[in-house]
Amino acid sequence: MALSLIVFAGFYPPARRAIKYADVMAQAVAGQLVLLHVNRASLFDPNDLVAQGYHQEELARQADTAAILYQQAQSLQTTATVEVATDLLPATAQDLANRYQPALFVLSQVDEDRPVAADMLTSCVEILRAGGYPLLVVSPTSPTDHPPRRILIAADREPFTLTPEAQALRPLLAQPGVEIIVAHVTSGVEDDEGCALALRAVQASGLVEGLPTPELRGFQHEHYEQGVLAASLDSRADLVVVLARHRSYFGNLFHRSVTAKLLENCPVPVLVLPAAAPGVATETSAFVAAAGIANTVLTGLTPAS
Repeated sequence: MALSLIVFAGFYPPARRAIKYADVMAQAVAGQLVLLHVNRASLFDPNDLVAQGYHQEELARQADTAAILYQQAQSLQTTATVEVATDLLPATAQDLANRYQPALFVLSQVDEDRPVAADMLTSCVEILRAGGYPLLVVSPTSPTDHPPRRILIAADREPFTLTPEAQALRPLLAQPGVEIIVAHVTSGVEDDEGCALALRAVQASGLVEGLPTPELRGFQHEHYEQGVLAASLDSRADLVVVLARHRSYFGNLFHRSVTAKLLENCPVPVLVLPAAAPGVATETSAFVAAAGIANTVLTGLTPAS
C-alpha cells in the first residue's frame, strides 16, 4: 500500500513549508498526501464539557478553511485529500492512521517566540508518540525542491525491530544518490564496539537491507541530543532519523525528553520511527496510546489551548 503523509496544514509559513516538503517526500516514495487542519490538540475531548451545538458551530466555521485547502491542494504535485477536525485527540489520530495505513504524520517546527504554536506542537507530538505512529518534524530552513540526500540514522547498541508503518518509509532511503550515515553518540568515552553494534542493529532491522553499507561515525557528547545535533552538522545531513522505543516508565521519560529537544532545535527535519526490541510482542495501538497518555498526565504536561 502507498504511504500516506498526513500533514498538519495551515496558512502560515511553517505549515506551508511542511506541506511543500511533504509533497516532495510523497513524490519520492510514490505516496499520497492528506492535509489535516486542527484547531487544538488534547488528551481529552474538550467538547465533552460544552453543548453539542457549539461543536457543530465550530465545525461549520471550518468549512471555508477546508475549501481553501482543497484549492491549494490542486497546485501540489501529489494527489491530496483534506481532513478537518476541531481537535487532535488520541482517537482522532488512531482513526486517521487506520484509514490511511500506512501513515506518516508531518508537522512543522515552530519558533520559540510563538509559545501557543510551540505548545500545540508539543501536544501533537505527545499524542502521536503515545500512539506509536511515525512522525516527521520539518525545520524552517528545510529545502523543498528535492527529497533528502544525506540521511543520518542515530542508533545505539541495542537491537530493534521496526513497525510496519516505519518499514513503509524504507523506499525513502533507497532513492538513487542517497547517502546514509549511522551515528553512535556516547558520553565520556570512545566506544568503537558500541559503534559497530549500532551499525549491526540498523542492518539487522532491515532498514537498509539491499543498500550499500552505511558510513559509521562515532561522537562524544555529555548530552545525547547535542551529540546528535553535532553529528548532523558534521555529516552535513539533510534528514535525521531517530528511534522511539517502548521502554520502562523512567527510561521512556528520558528518551521522550531527548526526542523533544531534537524536534525543537534540530536545523534539519527529524524523522521519528517507532521501534521495539526484537522478539517483544508489539502492543496494540490502543494499549500503547493509553500507556503514553498515562505518562503524559503523570509528568504534568498540559494540552495546548
